[in-house]
Amino acid sequence: MSDGPVDPTGTAAWSRLTALAEGFEPDLRAALADEEWVRRSTLTAGDLHVDLSKNLVTPEIWTALRELADQVGLSARRDAMFAGERINVTEDRAVLHTALRLPADASLEVDGHDVVPDVHEVLGRVYDFADRVRSGAWTGVTGERIRTVVNIGIGGSDLGPVMAYEALAPYVQDGLECRFISNIDPTDAATTLAGLDPATTLFIVSSKTFGTLETLTNARLCRAWLLDGLTGHDEGEAVARHFVAVSTALDKVADFGIDPDNAFGFWDWVGGRYSMDSAIGTSLVVAVGPERFAELLAGMHAMDEHFRTTPPEHNVPVLMGLLNVWYTNFLDAQTHAVLPYAQLLHRFPAYLQQLTMESNGKGVRWDGTPVTTGTGEVFWGEPGTNGQHAFYQLIHQGTRLVPADFIAVARPAYPLVDGDADVHELFLANFFAQTRALALGKTADEVRAEGTAEALVPARVFTGNRPTTSILAPELSPSVLGQLVALYEHITFVQGVVWGIDSFDQWGVELGKQLAQQVTPAVGGDDDALAAQDASTRSLIDQYRRLRSR
Repeated sequence: MSDGPVDPTGTAAWSRLTALAEGFEPDLRAALADEEWVRRSTLTAGDLHVDLSKNLVTPEIWTALRELADQVGLSARRDAMFAGERINVTEDRAVLHTALRLPADASLEVDGHDVVPDVHEVLGRVYDFADRVRSGAWTGVTGERIRTVVNIGIGGSDLGPVMAYEALAPYVQDGLECRFISNIDPTDAATTLAGLDPATTLFIVSSKTFGTLETLTNARLCRAWLLDGLTGHDEGEAVARHFVAVSTALDKVADFGIDPDNAFGFWDWVGGRYSMDSAIGTSLVVAVGPERFAELLAGMHAMDEHFRTTPPEHNVPVLMGLLNVWYTNFLDAQTHAVLPYAQLLHRFPAYLQQLTMESNGKGVRWDGTPVTTGTGEVFWGEPGTNGQHAFYQLIHQGTRLVPADFIAVARPAYPLVDGDADVHELFLANFFAQTRALALGKTADEVRAEGTAEALVPARVFTGNRPTTSILAPELSPSVLGQLVALYEHITFVQGVVWGIDSFDQWGVELGKQLAQQVTPAVGGDDDALAAQDASTRSLIDQYRRLRSR
């Protein structure tokens, strides 16, 4: 699929949306008084109940947004992705994270080769390995069973697994713990390893090329820590029993000391931020077990099928992606908040930051021409109710428009009571109240009616018309987590297609890495390398040297 993207600003739908945005005065009070509006704005995708009624749209705007999707060729681009066409054009690759969750009896050919058996062959090996660790059949070099699994990765090799591990904590096998090292700051490795027993610790080194600077540096630190703690044991055997790899570079894996039979690979059509459901999720499989991981994959596949087959007017990823375009390009929203009212999802906003901003933070389209629109919101968020006592002030009464997604589950993992009060019900009362308050606000007359002094009335007025989407699930099961992840993957895809960008490359992360290699000798004391830096960088490095020497 090599054709250039459609310029969205040249479509009739874009002109229509521009006209609709001019002088647009939303009235969510009136909209939410209309039960038919709420009914038509309430959708289902898998187990997710999605309420779009509190968004700043009208039926006419929805129609124009769907027409925009049609005019930029969204359906064709989506079908090309699912078919394995090389839509990652700057790297000439297919984009097939969706193939990672296809059932074993499915078939999908890429360049004449059915990739589904390959996916399930690797899954089977990961599942077998996980079962051996969980049962105690796999032991460390001393013969003791593994108690702690440390995942060493960065970016997509870290953010997805750690997010999912935290989210699925109630499903983790008793006696097993996962920890995660990603930052090259040595503090990360030091604090993560603190208190661990080398004899019962297993490391998973996640790097496709087995050459990622941060990951390999941390892997060497962990190997040294392990060998220091297992003196008297053969070093080669110790590494072989306490390290496995997620990588396709088997020669480098072997050079490190890891048995290539204990390396699990994946494919170049799996982007890092889309790889949690590949062998990158090995630590999660060990923690929750193959059966639960399979449920996660099934949830992702269910959302894939919803996105692939559901008509646009009921297609949740399509509509949420188009909403984001509306807010970004027509109502000048710069950021997007994701606010899970589920403590176990506390790492979900951080996970989405990479998914969305690495995917759509682009200034050129997939044919190399400049973008013609703004792209890529800044995603951020924290769990409720914590955020209510922090940044909600800005969302409620600030001057910036901040669309927000509220996510909650009906059945908590830990149902607790405070006296006679169900604490989860108290918690979710905040979930319901916040979206109501953001939508409806409070008028000056309503503030006065409460007996507020006139001088204080302006400070206590809430303008309302602050847009939110509410997502409610039965419980935070592996399947529901998979549905949430795939939902945002496809939302991100929809926006990228409208903007005409390649959402699957990430060239923007490369320059800093390249320059870091050039700067490293200067930091280490090489005066020639220091002289090659710009004046600001030289000054900073000089100051660092002075501080370090003290």
